[in-house]
Amino acid sequence: MSTEAAPGALDLVGIGSMAVDRIHRVPKVLGPEEKGVLREIDGVGPVRNHVGGVMLNQLGWAAALGLRVVITGRQGSDTAGQFLRNAMDRSGIERHIIKCDEASTLAEIFVADDGGRAIYMAPGATLATHAEHIRADHAGFIQRAARFSTEISQLPLDAVREALTIARAAGIPTVLDFDVTPSDALTSLGDEATLFEVLALVDLLKPSKAAVRELVPGSADDALGLARALRERFGCGAVVVTDGEAGCAIHTAEFEGVVAAKPAKVIDTTGAGDAFLGGLLTALHLGADWPSAGAFANACGAACCEQLGAFPEDALAARARVAEGARASGVAFPALPERGAVPALGGAPAAQVLETGARELRALADRFEAANFTHALEAIRRAEQAGGRLHFCGVGKPEHVARYAAGLFSSTGTPAAFLHATETLHGSLGQVRPGDVVVAISNSGETAELLAAVDALAKYGAVIIAVTAGLHSSLARAARVVLDAGVASEGGPLGLAPRASVAAEVMVLAALSAELQAQAGFSREDYAALHPAGALGKKARKS
Repeated sequence: MSTEAAPGALDLVGIGSMAVDRIHRVPKVLGPEEKGVLREIDGVGPVRNHVGGVMLNQLGWAAALGLRVVITGRQGSDTAGQFLRNAMDRSGIERHIIKCDEASTLAEIFVADDGGRAIYMAPGATLATHAEHIRADHAGFIQRAARFSTEISQLPLDAVREALTIARAAGIPTVLDFDVTPSDALTSLGDEATLFEVLALVDLLKPSKAAVRELVPGSADDALGLARALRERFGCGAVVVTDGEAGCAIHTAEFEGVVAAKPAKVIDTTGAGDAFLGGLLTALHLGADWPSAGAFANACGAACCEQLGAFPEDALAARARVAEGARASGVAFPALPERGAVPALGGAPAAQVLETGARELRALADRFEAANFTHALEAIRRAEQAGGRLHFCGVGKPEHVARYAAGLFSSTGTPAAFLHATETLHGSLGQVRPGDVVVAISNSGETAELLAAVDALAKYGAVIIAVTAGLHSSLARAARVVLDAGVASEGGPLGLAPRASVAAEVMVLAALSAELQAQAGFSREDYAALHPAGALGKKARKS
């Protein structure tokens, strides 16, 4: 999937929060003055980073279900922002992101054993987005949408108003997720007059129950009564209020009623409302009536609750859970379109793999971060100047990449050696001296054998450079420098075997070796001296 939105009509465009969700598992959500113990998460420690944010979650579910979606907005140029951009590319979410100096949005989320949670947010770049940014940078993408969606959560109200005004002027249906209470919104996002202007620009409004109670004091407490009262006050075309396990209430000119939900095995309720809205907009886009769209949206919310984290990282699995839940509802819904970002099965796998590899390497070049390469080069040069050495290490397919890299670097003027990860714990640690640089390669950044070796190497005094797609992984946290080698798709019939990721790792290391070669002034004669035989040596010796 292209990292920038390609020309053509867009099913759904959104602007709003994009966050790194730092998820903690806890026995219960604590009250004032209470203490508790953090649980381990899948054996990787007490915290795990997930993709999140109201808007990114919503668009992630819509993309998983087959819509062509674009997210636009401002985002930090930091590693958290890169983590999120990589996830967008993997998930088929096209993007028009303006990188800025503000930090990317962060959320600390504590998930209890019963699925309840507490969330603390640091809005960062989302809160720094204002009307002038919408006009200058994002209007063109809003105007290409079949439907436009935004939120009141972390995006300032003047930016929300400007985006909705642009959409309405272009005749585009507008959607607003009112995810916080008005009193909370008015403390940091804007004033009451702007809030009321925003609500008057909305065609489909999905507010929290708490938001409705503040906006329409004294209204009925049931979800349908709240939806009716809010629509009557602000004149929105449709108001949809989610009601947890009970389902959702819908109030429109065409339909008024409650759509019941089927039971779900709740693991984490974070982002269920975002998934619900992504499903609702997908169903409406495909022509479903309101009861069918509500049932389908309920299935999306339930599917979200059955995983840890809000974003559908495994899009195919999420799609299957939604389809199963929607069928169980007994309400017909339109067939889902194919996901363009998922490799097609069968056909011409050879051509598809080559096309995927070319696309992923282009995307990797587009998001090249020169600063990280500079830090890696400096670390290697410092080690060389101190008499240290360079080593490459990996497990599985990255082990082969490590062997190749050691040969490539050595043949182009930077002596290097392959280091066997598991053997490191059984004596091969002696290959390394304190101050040496070890380049550790892992697509996920969570390979247990490699992490054990990296831990031992770091304690011994080695400097770790990580080459990984897991920019917030355990490996990345242990490294001095992290080089991005992430891909959105592997290619191949199943999309599982390392193909594009191996190419990305190889090319990142090839780029690093080329820069070292150039800095060292490694000449054609030097190359010929290291290749006394073979076709390459013969070629190098030609004048």
